[in-house]
Amino acid sequence: MLVLGGTAVQAQDAGSAGKGIYTCIDSSGKRLTRDRPIPECIDREQRELNADGSVKRRIPPNMTADERAEQEAREKEEALARSNRQEAVRRDRNLLQRFPNEAAHNKARDAALEEIRKGLRASEARLASLTKERKPLLDEAEFYVGKPLPPLLKQQLDGNEAATEAQRALVLNQQAELGRVSSLYDVEAERLKKLWGGAQPGSLGVLPRPSAPPTSAPRKPQP
Repeated sequence: MLVLGGTAVQAQDAGSAGKGIYTCIDSSGKRLTRDRPIPECIDREQRELNADGSVKRRIPPNMTADERAEQEAREKEEALARSNRQEAVRRDRNLLQRFPNEAAHNKARDAALEEIRKGLRASEARLASLTKERKPLLDEAEFYVGKPLPPLLKQQLDGNEAATEAQRALVLNQQAELGRVSSLYDVEAERLKKLWGGAQPGSLGVLPRPSAPPTSAPRKPQP
């Protein structure tokens, strides 16, 4: 019986110990104590106590909608900052792997620019060819001043003009691409100099975007 009695007392003590003790000061200044979180203090701090009265943990007040929105905004900013740091580390390591020294970077720059220049030279040659083809068409059109052009001649002039416009637009795009790629390698070169000098990957922030060179509208061919 003594054994059974002792076991019952231990079970009762264990059940009591498992319950928390919560306390707070409500809006009227009154101290409240319960065995569970106190609804009257949902907007203020509560403390959960141990059996000996020491503080087990502090329970912060529930946030308002505005406070929750502010916290979510902060968390998003912090997540974005972490993502940017990780991206900067990854890009810097990739740069160092691709370009272990200045000679490797210069070689890649020359190859990339030459590929664009090759296309640009072809486009300019095609533009010169179209200009040459247009000359006899304009000479022939002079015989019809003040008169409707023959359908075939008008079709040839219109086709030449459309092709010339398209080719001029292509030349402008290739020139812009040449400037963009050159700016990109300039930005990389500045960053790589610091990385080659001992800067840790990711310590230089996010790789800035190269500024886009200005472009102008294609010019119409002069008759």
